[in-house]
Amino acid sequence: MTIAVTGASGHLGHHIVDALLARGADPAGVVALARTPEKAADLAARGVEVRQADCDRPDTLVPALAGVRKLVLVSASEPGKRLPQHRNLIEAAQAAGVELIVYTSFPHAQTSLMALAAEHAATERLIEESGIRHVFLRNGWYFENYTENLGPALEHGAIVGSAGDGLIAAATRADYGEAAAAVVLADQPGNAVYELGGDVPFTMAELAAEVARQSGTAIAYRSLPPEEYQQVLVGAGLPEGYAAVLVDSDVHIPGGHLNIASGDLSRLIGRPTTPLAEAVALAFKDR
Repeated sequence: MTIAVTGASGHLGHHIVDALLARGADPAGVVALARTPEKAADLAARGVEVRQADCDRPDTLVPALAGVRKLVLVSASEPGKRLPQHRNLIEAAQAAGVELIVYTSFPHAQTSLMALAAEHAATERLIEESGIRHVFLRNGWYFENYTENLGPALEHGAIVGSAGDGLIAAATRADYGEAAAAVVLADQPGNAVYELGGDVPFTMAELAAEVARQSGTAIAYRSLPPEEYQQVLVGAGLPEGYAAVLVDSDVHIPGGHLNIASGDLSRLIGRPTTPLAEAVALAFKDR
């Protein structure tokens, strides 16, 4: 059995390969797909085969999937470009005879009001139409969405957004990576959908309080009107379109769009998901 993982040089893709190996997958049966293979050199050193796969260059994809039975399709990272990139990969999977696609999707992709859901919903439909057996892992928010950029909060004493007191059931990329590995290594007879999120949801005020506790710095959460939050993000250098997507995500948090209470994630990985305090501690350890 050969398993391929897209985006293997990126954050989530690398975690998935790590989890596959930790769960006993033979490195010789794992293929790391990367746009720039040199960036996955550490995986090659562990016996994993690294192949070039550039979703903007369809000619690279069928050769990259040669002999692959199971494909973990880690969603592309650029909003607005995801769908054509995913379509290229799905068509290549059909041509290569891939038997299973495990796709990292978005919470309640087919019904979510969040702008980020649209490309994921369309990708799910493409996979369904392909006729390939599939599993949709609808990943909730990553802790790293917040913890990888704590510098401004520590500098200014505030985390800003427009999430109000909405609840977020986040987990670490490593948690989601383990879930993908568990699914792809299991004998999955049919199609399935998992809604994935952390066990204990938190508010942004609780996140700010935990960052303050561990840093020894006074930090508060300021929930701004959406227009003001948009101005803050653009003023920090973000493109207007990307800033608008982030604002849209925050605006929908009070409606429960990121409060995933299925318990699917902890069941798949066989342990509780990473708690808020530990996720913040890991961020400070890596600073």
